[in-house]
Amino acid sequence: MDAYRNAPELLMPEPELQPTLTAPAHSPLPPHPPYQLTSIHAIIRDGILFLTFSAADKFPRLNRWALTQIRYYMSILEKNSDLRGAIITGTEKCFAAGAELAEVSVLTADQAFAFAKLGRATMKSIEKNSKPVIAAIRGYCMGGGLDLALACHIRIATPDAALAHRGATLGLVTGWGGTQRMPRILGPRGKSIAIEVMASGRFINAPEAYALKLISKIIPPESLQQEALSYTTPRTNSAPNQ
Repeated sequence: MDAYRNAPELLMPEPELQPTLTAPAHSPLPPHPPYQLTSIHAIIRDGILFLTFSAADKFPRLNRWALTQIRYYMSILEKNSDLRGAIITGTEKCFAAGAELAEVSVLTADQAFAFAKLGRATMKSIEKNSKPVIAAIRGYCMGGGLDLALACHIRIATPDAALAHRGATLGLVTGWGGTQRMPRILGPRGKSIAIEVMASGRFINAPEAYALKLISKIIPPESLQQEALSYTTPRTNSAPNQ
């Protein structure tokens, strides 16, 4: 997605306010917490909304600030008739690394419940969107990041992609819907496979993810952008005339 990093910054009003990546006081988005490492670069180009996660360590986290942003942008995608779809991507090392554990560790019980609800609502805003949302995955896709990818309508990945729900290794279970979406995507044997994957916390590499139909295609990094765009482009009906 590097070709789009230099495009004009997207400003989307709601209805009189305009959020920016720094979430100032007039923004409808919550401010960055001190440990915030994730930024979301949002642009519109040729009718497509591009959301790119970035972080100083190349492992974007999905904290409350990031989830709120994603949900907001999904509402714009749904409401804006000029938009045909969205493509979500991360860094060259990681699509998204899940929740920010530094944030989760200090939440009260009520705050943790609200955080889980926010995560579920965010994933639902992707899954239920009437426009196609494509996850273009490079490198790691873990925990809540995998939940997000599973909520997308289409997932494509580079050969170095590695998908996992690592919560089991931390004594956690995802609360953002991944336990339900993965079995549905996997098909008839989905429940047993999903239980094994989530209980073990093991990584699924790109060939296995493709075989399991967790991803639609394995694409070289230099072609990932163009392949993602192809799913948002209207296709001419090539069926013969009757």
